[in-house]
Amino acid sequence: MIINTGQRTDIPAFYSEWFANRLKAGFVMVRNPYNPLSVTRYRLSPDVVDLIGFCTKNPAPMLARMELLAPYGQFWYVTITPYGRDTEPNVPEVSAALDSFRRLSDIVGAHRVGWRYDPIFISDKYPAERHLEAFSAMADALCGYTSIAVISFIDLYEKTKRNFPEIRSVPHEQRLALGKALIDIARGRGMTVKPCAEGDALAAYGADCSGCMTVADYERALGCRLKVPNFTPARAACACWLGGDIGAYNTCGHLCKYCYANYDAATVRANMRAHDPKSPLLIGHLTPEDIVHEARQQSWRDGQLRMVF
Repeated sequence: MIINTGQRTDIPAFYSEWFANRLKAGFVMVRNPYNPLSVTRYRLSPDVVDLIGFCTKNPAPMLARMELLAPYGQFWYVTITPYGRDTEPNVPEVSAALDSFRRLSDIVGAHRVGWRYDPIFISDKYPAERHLEAFSAMADALCGYTSIAVISFIDLYEKTKRNFPEIRSVPHEQRLALGKALIDIARGRGMTVKPCAEGDALAAYGADCSGCMTVADYERALGCRLKVPNFTPARAACACWLGGDIGAYNTCGHLCKYCYANYDAATVRANMRAHDPKSPLLIGHLTPEDIVHEARQQSWRDGQLRMVF
């Protein structure tokens, strides 16, 4: 099976000690975000966990603990964008993020790491020209360390509109023009652009519109095929296989204004104060009222090796 760590929060950036403790303990518990008394217990063992997927803005805190991940398949996305503290208050500086990306790639291999340049929004401070300059410079710095560059344009979730009221959507024609230019830049650095939940309009310009965290990506990272069960995408425009997510909403300390996973900063700070690195749960502890369910887990590897491209 696939364990995912990054759709609800940034575990490597803020909870690497906790995650290391869970790997050592061999299990993790996760509250259902829609039914908090329902808790799922996942075994963390290479016998049943084929791959752990990460999505982070800062892998650096995890790099000293990578030996714990060595028995597992891994696939990482590292998000690096050009925004300042006014938009991403606690995200590392670009130079530091690029450095930790390269270090991660050296450890796990370039075919197991992708770069996310998203979400893209347009403003007076961040016009299209600035995105082209920033994307080009970052692509230069990451050339040879990944073959994937994911892009997406900002989605105006209700949380986003509340926390980032001045933001505006990017018009379709501007998406096409900017997307085509980013595809051309990435191609020149040996990278394929994967639009995230943007439909297939950019396929005509050379983008891979099949999804950004797909079974094919996992197979390439593992070097073997997977026999996965049927699944329902998280949303209609998404083709990604996200697996069992062990994170929790309202816990990401980056506090990016565009974030869909945080309600507000006060809620996040309160939850982070309730974090115990020794607890099996990311936030808080089990209570007598909790109902714990054992996840049904099995390996999906078919055992047939294949070439990694």
